[in-house]
Order: sequence, then C-alpha cells, then structure tokens
Amino acid sequence: MINYKQLYYFWNVARHDGITRAAKELNLTPQTISGQVNELARSLGVELFERSGRRLKLSPAGRLVFSHAEEIFNLGKELEAVIKGRHEQGELLFRVGVSDVIPKSLAYRLLAPAMQIAEPLRLQSFANKLEQLFAELAIHEIDLVIADRPLPPELGVKGFSHLLGESAVAFYGTPHLAGQIRDGFPHSLDGAPMLLPGMENSMRPALERWFAQLNIQPQVRGEFDDSALMKAFGQEGIGLFPAPVVVHAQAARQHGVEIAGTAREVSCRYYAISAERKLRHPAVVAISQAAQDELFAESTPVRQRSGSDAGFANPSTVD
Repeated sequence: MINYKQLYYFWNVARHDGITRAAKELNLTPQTISGQVNELARSLGVELFERSGRRLKLSPAGRLVFSHAEEIFNLGKELEAVIKGRHEQGELLFRVGVSDVIPKSLAYRLLAPAMQIAEPLRLQSFANKLEQLFAELAIHEIDLVIADRPLPPELGVKGFSHLLGESAVAFYGTPHLAGQIRDGFPHSLDGAPMLLPGMENSMRPALERWFAQLNIQPQVRGEFDDSALMKAFGQEGIGLFPAPVVVHAQAARQHGVEIAGTAREVSCRYYAISAERKLRHPAVVAISQAAQDELFAESTPVRQRSGSDAGFANPSTVD
C-alpha cells in the first residue's frame, strides 16, 4: 500500500521544483524530505526523479505518479472545503464569483435557484474580473464562477466549463428611440446613438463583427464595463444599448425600455465554471438545471453549437 505521507512529500518536491523549497514550505529538513521520497521510490520500484545538471526533473514514471498525486490531494482540498463550508448552524456555504460583465438581473436569475434547495444555504457572492475569479477557483476559495466565456486553457487553471445557456442579443432604448429604430432595423442602426459594453465583454467583438458585415456604423456615445451604468444611460435616452433577449422583461420593468430589434446572428453564452468535472454541489446542480430547463429553454440558439461549446460539461483543461 502507498504511504500517503511519502506521496505528499514527493508531490511537494515536484510542485516546488526541488527538495530545499519543499522542505521550507513543509517546515522540515531537506534530509527528512529526501529520505521519505527515496522510500516512496523504493516501494514503487521506479525512479521518480532524474538529474538535470544541479536540478531534479521528473522521470516518465515520476510524471505519472505526480499526475495521480495531484488528483488525490486536490480532491482532499475539495473535501476540506466542503466540510468547512458547512456553517456552525448547519448551513451550507456557497461561494460564487460572478464576472463583472454579467448583467445583474441575469446573475440574480441564475443564482436564485440555489436558494430554493432543501438544505439551508448561505450564499456568498463576489463580482470581479474573470482572471481574479479563476485564480480563486484554482485555490478553492470559491465554489463556482459564472462567466460569459469558458475557462481559457492557456491560464493553466484546472477547471471545467459547463454551458448554462445561450441567448440572442437585442437592442434596447426608450420607447421614443426604439420606435424610431424599429422600422428598417437593422440598417436603421447606421448613425444611431449607441452605448456599448467594454472590450472585456464577449458581446463586444461579436457586435463589431456584425456591424461590419452589415456595413453599419452606429454613433457610439459611450462604452461601459459596468452594464448597470450602461442601462442607466440608456433609460435616459442617451442611446440604444445591447443586452441578452433573456433579460427583456427585467429591462422593461426596471429601466422603462423597449426592444428596438434583435440581432439573431449575435448571441451570448453563459457558463458555470467549476473545479470538478461532474457537478456535485447541490446549489450548483440547482443552478445548472434551472438554467437549462427554464431560463434559457425558450432561447433557441441561432447558430449550431460546435467545438468545445457543443456539450454541457466540457473540460477547459485536461486532467
């Protein structure tokens, strides 16, 4: 049977690129670490490291052992996080990061089903840039990230992107402005006052491609990283603004705006990004099921999904 203490020492040596750094991290002597790693190698009957000058590098067998050790100890971290996540009163702690480009009304509708699960739950929600949220997901500081794009594989963060749904994009404006644009849409957008999301929003490049294809040049009156601020300007008649069709009822109620027209060739996709391949957290399961069965059920994709978006749960990095 594998000695898991020895495996843990080996895992740290591999992670920290050497015995000295691992010993410092674990507050042990290098001799202790070295002896335990050598014992593990003897018990497995393989060489775990090879010398490369003054440095150690993993042997082929060592890389195999490391990949399994990585999975074992990351699973241990997940277990610890789940246990610690239970509040002293028996509540389940659910920590979710929401990309700051997600409309607040949509974020609410995505997260609300989590509050309906049978188990008492305490929600902790954080809004931030995606890069920061992905970093927190990697170290298990949060349970889930709600984003408008899948986890980029080049970040090196182990996680899985679960497609929640897709919605076409509509242009909203005050009743007077929307009425002016509605006739002759979409070409009536040429020269129309327009409020656009910032470049970090995945909708922005898709809209610009659509404008270029139709030879449309709206008059850009403002660019906003904050979608709520963009809508506030829109409800004052400063310009039209794009938003997913799925939020049209909330936009009409909260901002007094109407749909001037829908760009069905442009769509927004929303993802739940987790550290686990199979969704197990009851709040995450509730979110994904409600999104698929209710929120996005009537939003028919205008383009056939392909590639990594074709399925519901696709790994952004390979474990």
